[in-house]
Amino acid sequence: MNPNNMRIGHGYDVHRFESAYVDAKPLTLAGVVLADQLSLVAHSDGDVILHAICDAILGALGEGDIGRHFPDTDPTFAGAASTDLVEQVLVMMDARQLYLVNVDITVIAEVPKLTPHRVNMISSLANLLELPEQRVNLKATTTEGLGAIGRKEGIACAAVVLLAGNA
Repeated sequence: MNPNNMRIGHGYDVHRFESAYVDAKPLTLAGVVLADQLSLVAHSDGDVILHAICDAILGALGEGDIGRHFPDTDPTFAGAASTDLVEQVLVMMDARQLYLVNVDITVIAEVPKLTPHRVNMISSLANLLELPEQRVNLKATTTEGLGAIGRKEGIACAAVVLLAGNA
């Protein structure tokens, strides 16, 4: 791997929870629909993990952010599955002859507890990103009750990706 063909990207996303559960908009994280009775306020499905990954890849490509490519003012993306957005970003990455080396994700939330979902989420991410599971790291932390996330008003995620090229 030539270090001149490596790029790192960082992404971050945050969404607040709906005041009540919305049947048509179940909480989806890493492409996995969780049984927790929570919904996020978002133009798309609100998958903060996939949004942070999109931003990280776009950052590594020098292509701005998710809002530039999939604006929340565009009705085309209303209710969009974030897996579709990731797939479009991966096409951009492939066009540059780059590939993902690994992804490191940190979810910041008081709720839901992610431990019961972690294995399914890693499997979903590995499949979507075409990576071995050992190259997908998923961590979760809380804010120890501080701020909006600590008050269980929302959820955030940060992601870092490493891209490399064959040239």
